[in-house]
Amino acid sequence: MSSENTVYVDATNQIAGRLSTRIAKLILTGKRVIVVNASHVNPIYGPIHPRRPDNILRRMVRGMVPRKKPKGAMAMRRLRVYIGVPEDFKSKKLVQFEDTKATRPVPVYVTMAELSKNLGWSGE
Repeated sequence: MSSENTVYVDATNQIAGRLSTRIAKLILTGKRVIVVNASHVNPIYGPIHPRRPDNILRRMVRGMVPRKKPKGAMAMRRLRVYIGVPEDFKSKKLVQFEDTKATRPVPVYVTMAELSKNLGWSGE
């Protein structure tokens, strides 16, 4: 894929639900989306849910895409989510969407890191 068809998204201080909708729309239109800074034991019974911040965000986007149809399956293949910024993407221009920014004071929001810790992620 060409680099002009790839969107590099910085998820720092973004509202996850709004960010997920923007990402879902981009991957369904054929863009390749790479999300960085998603946030700086499997149960046998019960609800199985992701604990890592990058997998939580990937799962949120998956819920907004028709993943059982070929169009949705191909769209999910175009999505990459990373914790932190890999060396390959440090030189790339990162995009932040204006309508997804967290504008209220920080205590009003729950961060992906806090959510992951409460779900049992040990962190890195």
